[in-house]
Amino acid sequence: MLQVNELLGGYGSGLIVRGVSFSVKQGELFGILGPNGSGKTTLLNMISGLTKPSGGTVLVKEKPIQAYLPKELARVIAVLPQMTSSQFAYTVKETVSLGRYAHQKGFFKSWTAEDERAVQEAMNQTGTAGFAEKPLSALSGGERQRVFLAQALAQEPEILLLDEPTNHLDLSYQKELLDLLKKMAADGLTVISIFHDLNLASLYCDRLLLMNKGKIHTLGQPADIMVEEHIHNVYHTNVQKQPHPEVPKPQMSLLPEWPVQPDIEIDETFIEQHSDYLAIRPPVPLKALSSGVIGAGWGWRSAFVNRHVDQNYQLDNFEEEAAAYFSNKGFDLQETVGMMTAVKMEDAAWRKETQESVSVLAVATAGAGNAVDVTRPRTSWKEKQTPGTINIWVFANGKLSEEAFVQGLMTATEAKVKALADAGITDRETGTIATGTSTDSTLVAATQRGAYQQFAGSVTPLGIAIGRAVYEAVAESLQKTARRRASL
Repeated sequence: MLQVNELLGGYGSGLIVRGVSFSVKQGELFGILGPNGSGKTTLLNMISGLTKPSGGTVLVKEKPIQAYLPKELARVIAVLPQMTSSQFAYTVKETVSLGRYAHQKGFFKSWTAEDERAVQEAMNQTGTAGFAEKPLSALSGGERQRVFLAQALAQEPEILLLDEPTNHLDLSYQKELLDLLKKMAADGLTVISIFHDLNLASLYCDRLLLMNKGKIHTLGQPADIMVEEHIHNVYHTNVQKQPHPEVPKPQMSLLPEWPVQPDIEIDETFIEQHSDYLAIRPPVPLKALSSGVIGAGWGWRSAFVNRHVDQNYQLDNFEEEAAAYFSNKGFDLQETVGMMTAVKMEDAAWRKETQESVSVLAVATAGAGNAVDVTRPRTSWKEKQTPGTINIWVFANGKLSEEAFVQGLMTATEAKVKALADAGITDRETGTIATGTSTDSTLVAATQRGAYQQFAGSVTPLGIAIGRAVYEAVAESLQKTARRRASL
């Protein structure tokens, strides 16, 4: 649909775009990225025919762009510039109607039913039909942006060029606009757009071109462009790559240059032990990975709560009930990891272990009534089970990589299995050594301050600290629970 070959150009005697080559297929949503002054807008102006290149070629549908008559080109390419203003007191509909100029013929141009259909459709698509009769001057910047997009769409082009289309739009309209462009691209419209927002570009574009100093730095799919090294080299800022939580597209997070924060050590003095719950409220939020009823997954959390429930507790709406409980206790659900167990809080146990430059606090509530061997098939679910859940908290005083978080979960699980094996706890149905219970939950949280810990495997300092602390805490809690039940 579009082919750019060794394009050179700028304004006056200055050379801004330097030997840029790429192609865009029909139905592709193609994004152009780069810092201010990298040549993005100049490149777009040359593609649209607004600026004549000093070298290289632009082919539109395999035909040189200079071979098109202006009106002919306007039926193929529509442009939404970065900043659009109007000196005339047009209404919204009149402004959108200007997009039909390229389709009108003859000296005495007449308005046709096809023109009206295209204008109404463009206004409906962009959410501007509701103020069609308002003067353009009465609209906000974001509303005007949508009007000029409607004008471009009214041209019914085959290629749509946009320079920062989400500029001036609030969050909901950004999403609506980009959802619309994505749908139109799927229907065959070729969309080429400049973006400043890296994450929006990654989320919506099929391919990206990253420019730097007038040249192509990187060209490819979002995963090829959204690489920390590329973004740092071009934008000269520190970022960290993260996956989008719902779609397979990378996202970048800025890493602010904050003053060095003092180290914080989470230890047993932070433990609040109540009759119905156990809690730790650190002085700063901790980065956490957990399988709690509340706050599961990744997050920064300021409270960690393990709640005792009756052995007969069984509700279909347990998440709602648990949320109400934690809220009533004064915990902010957005900042809390919440777990539940039938184990008594008096049977909780904790251990702190230090290895080289890192220390770990492990807290456990462990009961074995529901103990199972995960390697053996289950023949049935028992209608009544003896209460028992193993909930484990691991607090690491250090800066953990994501790899270390996941390895920490693995190491904690290995230590738990070893504690069960040494205690001789078996699966009542199979008679084999148990590996856990059917409702276990685990947390790894870190202060993200202090010595960097890349790994938490079983032979690393962090892994050794986790293994020893978790083993001792689980083993002691199992003993406490067994003693208390034996005395009933």
